[in-house]
Amino acid sequence: MQAYKQEFIEFMVDSDVLKFGDFTLKSGRKSPFFMNAGGYVTGSQLMKLGEYYAKAIHETYGDDFDVLFGPAYKGIPIAVVTAVAYSKLYGKEVRYCSDRKEEKDHGADKGSFLGSTLKDGDRVVMIEDVTTSGKSMEETVPKVRGAADVTIVGLMVSLNRMEKGKGTKSALEEIKDLYGFETAAIVSMADVTECLYNKPYNGKVYIDDTLKAAIDAYYEQYGAEK
Repeated sequence: MQAYKQEFIEFMVDSDVLKFGDFTLKSGRKSPFFMNAGGYVTGSQLMKLGEYYAKAIHETYGDDFDVLFGPAYKGIPIAVVTAVAYSKLYGKEVRYCSDRKEEKDHGADKGSFLGSTLKDGDRVVMIEDVTTSGKSMEETVPKVRGAADVTIVGLMVSLNRMEKGKGTKSALEEIKDLYGFETAAIVSMADVTECLYNKPYNGKVYIDDTLKAAIDAYYEQYGAEK
């Protein structure tokens, strides 16, 4: 596992963004783990978050892209801080763009988007926090492709939950199949388990035998084929 991936897992734990216990997801599934990117609230947390996204995008997709697109609402700050980090780490200026939930019909920036205008020929990397069902992509991919003649290079999320989407494949694989662009995550739940299972971090074991059994049982029921 690359060093930045282990650091990112520890960062999620430190930021109280990755939690373990008993959670009911929007899908109705009972999960022993939960990730909420809304927990990144301080300047230093957001700075680090952008750097982790930038490193993962750089490693996965390279630098041949122009725009980072973050779907409203959680994707907006992630796209902004990642654009800042990309400039800092790699000396590359990329634009950010996000959609609006409601179209603005007044002022100089009226329309359906925030940030940069999408242009013909733009190469776009989509950014999300976590994808369980792929619903936000159903809403935003048509908007992005309808705004200009762009190429979507791929999608980057924080955590691959590695569970079934609507069918037997993971939501990330379903998005790839449906829209024809690559999908990736900074880390997967397999990485998280490898990093934290029976390995003390800051004096605490976050994934002990009991929680590991609960995670295994969850994947027996909801684990994706791929």
